[in-house]
Amino acid sequence: MSTSTRPRRPARRKSALESLVTAALDEMKAVNIKVLDVRGLTDFADAMVIASGNSDRHVRAIAQHLIDRAREQQRRPMGVEGTRDGEWVLVDLQDVVVHVMLPRVREFYAIEQLWEEPAGAAPTVAAVAAGAPGSSARPRRTRSSAR
Repeated sequence: MSTSTRPRRPARRKSALESLVTAALDEMKAVNIKVLDVRGLTDFADAMVIASGNSDRHVRAIAQHLIDRAREQQRRPMGVEGTRDGEWVLVDLQDVVVHVMLPRVREFYAIEQLWEEPAGAAPTVAAVAAGAPGSSARPRRTRSSAR
């Protein structure tokens, strides 16, 4: 009996932009920095970096420092969102998208879980196509749910 799982992407080296981002976040004492490889999952970026700040002022300062460091390296952000409130600031550096968030906001939205590979709990597309038991693409409609 074999199980179908999503093939693992080969390990890759950290890009210069990812190194720049993680260094800037470290310099500003960002907390719980996580780099996610999203190649093959999306077309808009190769990596997503998620980090936390201790307060809204800290989140804004981390994001501004990152923007300044990127500009020093001739990397202009395509967009920056959320600097006014400072709870969640998104910095789009084209190949790397950076989310700097307050811990409570990060916990509430749990965006890491959207992009990480599942632990094997959910059926894969191949299992659904093969007709594996308990992996139907749509729940069956019963007479009572058809109303």
